[in-house]
Amino acid sequence: MLNFISFGSGSSGNCYFIYTEKEGLLIDVGVGIRTLKKNFKDYGLSLTQIHHVFITHDHADHIKSVGSISHDYHLPIYATEAVHEGIDRNYCVARKITSQLRRYVVPGESINLDDVFKVTPFAVPHDSSENVGYFVEHDDKNICIITDAGMVTEEMKSFISKAQYLVIEANHDIEMLQQGPYPQHLKERILSGTGHLSNNACGEALANNMSEKLKHVWLCHLSEENNHPELARKTVETILRSYGIVVGKDLELEVLKRTNPTGLFEL
Repeated sequence: MLNFISFGSGSSGNCYFIYTEKEGLLIDVGVGIRTLKKNFKDYGLSLTQIHHVFITHDHADHIKSVGSISHDYHLPIYATEAVHEGIDRNYCVARKITSQLRRYVVPGESINLDDVFKVTPFAVPHDSSENVGYFVEHDDKNICIITDAGMVTEEMKSFISKAQYLVIEANHDIEMLQQGPYPQHLKERILSGTGHLSNNACGEALANNMSEKLKHVWLCHLSEENNHPELARKTVETILRSYGIVVGKDLELEVLKRTNPTGLFEL
């Protein structure tokens, strides 16, 4: 059985747990260790069930506790070389990752973990040192994680088309962002090709690239100021319907909570 839980998805902290009875991997650790430990306990889980940690990029809401969890539980941390260097520079990471626990990933090169998981990183455009998505395979099942994406590349499209389960960013409603209180330079950054995906861009990416394999989609990294869970869901659902794809029939669509756990999902 392959399981998925989100322990936070948004600018306050991102953290996703994918696990089987034998093996567990965490993607991003932007949630505080005490909070994470409590949330795991509430699910009848333990942080000792984590065996590997993968990092998408080096912004604080994705790496806040990476050094602490690596040190406390002697966990290997997988990231690109540029992201590891970015973590070293980030003042939000109080405890740094030791050289013995650093593992390096290269976009396009798969990693096999104890014959349980196959993890393939791929490039995702964002204004961090570097950013990757992860395509995680276990037996005949897979789940794809795409967060903090300024645009949808051809490579990203290929992974969307292969996904059975997909976590994908729907960060903002364009009109809410443009009319909202953010300064102009920040609005331009979010709307740029290295910013964040809008609800509309997310819906179009799904409609144009998903296959019949896709069973369940979770919208992630919603902005608190420039989006709303129901708005994101309705926007994506309406776009999919315009392409003849019916939510609830052809696939399931849910929104991940920003600061609380969402799940447990058995894939």
